[in-house]
Formats: sequence, C-alpha cells, structure tokens
Amino acid sequence: MTAIAKDASSGLGPAHPYNAGLGTTDNLANGYYEWEKRESAATPGTVEKVPTYLHASDGGLLAFAALFENWPDPSLPPDHPERWVRTCTILTGPASDALGHIHDRTPVIVPRAMWSDWLDPETTKEADVRALIDSMPEPHLVPRVVAPLVNSVRNNGPELIEPAG
Repeated sequence: MTAIAKDASSGLGPAHPYNAGLGTTDNLANGYYEWEKRESAATPGTVEKVPTYLHASDGGLLAFAALFENWPDPSLPPDHPERWVRTCTILTGPASDALGHIHDRTPVIVPRAMWSDWLDPETTKEADVRALIDSMPEPHLVPRVVAPLVNSVRNNGPELIEPAG
C-alpha cells in the first residue's frame, strides 16, 4: 500500500498497513515462477533469464502469507454498497535457502502446521504478525526449469510447468 493512492481507481489503498481492519489470509498455489539470471550459453557475455517453477517437494499446496485490509473509498458516500475495498498483499522475504541464487526474494510460505495460527482472525497486531512470520521455518522447494512459454501472459495451461526439454 502506498501513501500516493488517493482513491480506489489506483488499485492501492491508503498508507496505514496496521490497524483494526487488518487481517491475515493466505493464497494457495501449487507453485510459483521466478526467473534466474544466468550467463547466456548461446551468447557469451550476455545474461539470460531462465524461467523456473518452484514447488513443494511433496507436490502439496503452498500457502503464501498475505495480509488484507478493508478501507473505505473516500470518493464514495458512506452508504454506498461498494464503499469498502479489500486490498491484499503477499508477503515476501529474503531467499536465504539453497534456491537464493534463483531470486533474492521469495514469498513467505506458511507451513500447513501453522495455517490455523496464521488465519486466526484475532491476529491483527503488528507484533503478533511479525512473531508468527519469524517463527516460520525455511520452506524446502524444488526448482524446475520450464520452457519460455511462461514468459507470455497469453499462454495458460498445464504445459507451463512441464520441464523444459
């Protein structure tokens, strides 16, 4: 969220990330993509971005830690049915595991054993949220280099996570 957002048209809420309207949530995914920067084998001296799909070693779901906030759109009257806007952000942190060479940041992943703690609606204080994040273990993800098809938003389908071949 940013202080430059004046209304809902920007898609960004006002700059007050911790208040009574804040809550924790998660976003479930099978995996996510990062692009590793490597020296190009085809053109030495240049860098290429290699699309990599990161997923759980057991094939299970990943729960990305996220925060949501409800805020009133000041451009709408108080009784307008669409006045309250819910914004959400996925939390990221430094990638300190063995996959940190792929990208320097990674989504904060909530382990299954902590889902109920993370989703507790009473967890609204910044200190409590930070303590939960700090207690989360490093995720163990498996990288899979995939085809450049994933580089275009026009492409969609299960072939996007298949190993590059």
